[in-house]
Amino acid sequence: MKKITKEVYLKWYEDMLFWRKFEDKLAAVYIQQKVRGFLHLYNGQEAVLAGSLHAMDLSKDKMITAYRNHVQPIGMGVDPRRVMAELYGKGTGTSQGLGGSMHIFSKEKGFYGGHGIVGGQIPLGAGLAFADKYFKREAVTLCYMGDGAVRQGSLHETFNLAMLWQLPVVFICENNGYAMGTSVARTAHTTDIWKLGLGYEMPCGPVDGMNPVKVAEAMDEAIERARSGGGPTFLEMKTYRYRGHSMSDAQHYRTKEEVEEYKKIDPITQVLDVIREKKYASDEEIAEIDKRVKDRVKECEKFAEESPYPDKNVMYDVVYAQEDYPFLSHKL
Repeated sequence: MKKITKEVYLKWYEDMLFWRKFEDKLAAVYIQQKVRGFLHLYNGQEAVLAGSLHAMDLSKDKMITAYRNHVQPIGMGVDPRRVMAELYGKGTGTSQGLGGSMHIFSKEKGFYGGHGIVGGQIPLGAGLAFADKYFKREAVTLCYMGDGAVRQGSLHETFNLAMLWQLPVVFICENNGYAMGTSVARTAHTTDIWKLGLGYEMPCGPVDGMNPVKVAEAMDEAIERARSGGGPTFLEMKTYRYRGHSMSDAQHYRTKEEVEEYKKIDPITQVLDVIREKKYASDEEIAEIDKRVKDRVKECEKFAEESPYPDKNVMYDVVYAQEDYPFLSHKL
């Protein structure tokens, strides 16, 4: 595994802080109705992404996830200004404003969505891995899902084929405790989600999803197994989200005390504690990082605010490949 150095810790701190503040800004502009529709925020789960990115080869590996998907493409190298513009529905967005919050996408950077259908990304992730194996690309696909998605039949069908064909894919369940507002304990006899892999003899196990070091170690092993022809892995990242399932979630299913308890193991705080303990950065240098993050978020907001909305025709241009499609009943 790549060494976890001083530079890695500083990058983790700045990246995770930026992702947190980026999501906080989206929450603020959502209340102002500048962002519409559903909005699912990643606050609290940043260590899963930070640790995964450390283990990946971003020149060829791919990532696919569900609808809590704003910061993953940023981590993969997508311009965060374009991500925010997409949420604003602007023409400068990653999908020209047509995808919105749940459908960020960048084939160029290896990020294949953002999927609004619960569990819909699971077979698609296996499909990406199948293509890589077929064309001998030596690439690995990371396929993320929430704890609610593991109840979908498509997961079991996908696990079966992934093991049968030994596909280079890592399946990751980000278990933040609640599928919308339903706890894992209310949906299954066993709360150890990782054990679902045992029925397919798939390598599997639990991971501390609040610690990027633990995530990086587990992901490195799984990715190397997939890259070397050893087939898929299923990891359950035990994490927590500090905000509701979406902005419309009143969170009646949990107490404020529970949320505060999990904030004691905030992944950003954990990383910052190591930086201070090992004297990787002075208070002044940490303050500089904080200011840099704040300025970047402001820049993203300014870009999104000032970008134009897409032309109405764009909505129709992406539906039909054939320009003179004969069955259109009206002309624009």
